[in-house]
Amino acid sequence: MTYEEALSYIHSVSWRGSRPGLERIGKLCHALSDPQESLKFIHVAGTNGKGSFCALADAVLREAGYRTGLFTSPFVERFNERISIDGRPISDKELCDVIERIMPVAESLEDPPTEFELITAAALLFYAENGCDYVVFEAGMGGRLDSTNIIKTPVLSVICRVALDHMQFLGDAVEKIAGEKAGIIKPGVPVLYGGEDDICADVIRRRAAEMGSDFYLADHSAVTVRSYDLCGTSVDFSGMTGVNLPLLGTYQPYNLSNLIAAVAVLEKQGITIGKKALRKGVESCSWKARFELLNTDPVFIFDGAHNVNGVTAACESIDRYFPNEKLILITGVMADKEYAAMSELAARRTDCVFTLTPDNPRALPAAELAKVYSSYPDVSAFPCGSIAEAVERALTSAAKTGKKIIAMGSLYMYGDVKKALVSLLSGNS
Repeated sequence: MTYEEALSYIHSVSWRGSRPGLERIGKLCHALSDPQESLKFIHVAGTNGKGSFCALADAVLREAGYRTGLFTSPFVERFNERISIDGRPISDKELCDVIERIMPVAESLEDPPTEFELITAAALLFYAENGCDYVVFEAGMGGRLDSTNIIKTPVLSVICRVALDHMQFLGDAVEKIAGEKAGIIKPGVPVLYGGEDDICADVIRRRAAEMGSDFYLADHSAVTVRSYDLCGTSVDFSGMTGVNLPLLGTYQPYNLSNLIAAVAVLEKQGITIGKKALRKGVESCSWKARFELLNTDPVFIFDGAHNVNGVTAACESIDRYFPNEKLILITGVMADKEYAAMSELAARRTDCVFTLTPDNPRALPAAELAKVYSSYPDVSAFPCGSIAEAVERALTSAAKTGKKIIAMGSLYMYGDVKKALVSLLSGNS
C-alpha cells in the first residue's frame, strides 16, 4: 500500500459521515486486540483551547522523560500530524503499515467504521505497538459518544472551555454541550474543568460526583503576564519568572493555566514532572494555526478561529497586539457556523476583507460571506475564487497601505494559505 492509497482509503469512508456512538469503534478495537487497554491517557475534550492544551501537555511530559503519543484533529498541513510520538508525526511508511492491517478488519465488520473511528483505531494501535508511556488524547466532536471515549481508565480527564458548536449533534445550549463533554469522565478518574462558565462547571461537577471522581477547577490567576509581543509572551507562574511562552494570542496564558492545574493533579497521582520540565516544555512548545505569525514583513497572522468563542478570543488578541489598527482580513467559514455573529466581531477590526471558500463540502461560498461583511459600515469585502487569489490581493493591499494581515476562520484553510504566502513572497507565483 502506498501513502496515497492509505489516505484514499481513509477518506473513502467519509461518506459515512459523523455517526456518534461507541459500538463500531468498540468492535473494531476488539478485533485489533484492544490496543487501548495497554495505554495510559490524558483525555481532553472541550470546544476551544483543547488543541493548545494538548500541545503543551505533550511537550511538558516529553521534557519530563516520558514517551508520549499525541492525537489531535484536524490536521492543518499534512494528515500525519494527527498521530505523533515524541513530537514526531507518524511516517508515511508507518501510516501505510497500520492502515493496511486495519483495512481488512474494518471492512469485515457488518457496520464499518466512520473515518474518524478508523483514524482513532489506527492511532491506538500505533501508540500501543510503540510503547508510549502516556497518550494525550484529544476528543473530536462532543465526548460522550466520541470514538476517543473507547478508553476506560485515563489518568486524567480534562474539559477545556465549552461553547456553542456542532449544535446539530450536541445540543443548542451550553449545559447540553457540557453534558456531552462530561461524558468522558470515568469512575474514580480525576477531572479538571478549564473553563469559566458556571453553568458548565455545575454540569461537570455533578457528573464527577456521580462517577466518584475528584473535581478540579483551573486557577486562571496562576499565570501572570509580563508582556505580549510577536516573539512570544513573557509569563510568571509556579515560582518561575520570565518564562517565554512561544504560543501567541492573549488566550494562550489561559490555556497555560489549565496545563499548570493538570500537572498538579498528575503529580498527586505520582506522575513526576517537576518545575524544570514544566518550564522547558512550555518554552519549547509549538502549535500551528493559533494566532501564528507566518510572516513579519508584512505582518501576516493566521488564527483558526471557527466559532463565536474562538473569534472573540482572536479579536481580543488583535486588540492587544495591534491596538487601534484596522487589519486586512482573509476569511472563510463553514455554512453551519454562526458566521453572522462571527463577522460582526471581526468587522470591527477591519475595513478590507477578502473572502474565500474553504475546501470542504460544508463551506459557505465566498460571495455569500462577502455580502455579510459588505453590510457593515466602512467595510469593503471582495469574494475570491481561490485562496491564492485572496492571499495575493491581501499582500498587494498591504504593500499599498502598510497594514497588517490576518487570515482567520476554518483550520481547513491553513495549509493552502501558508503555501500561497510562501510562494508569493518568494516570487514563484
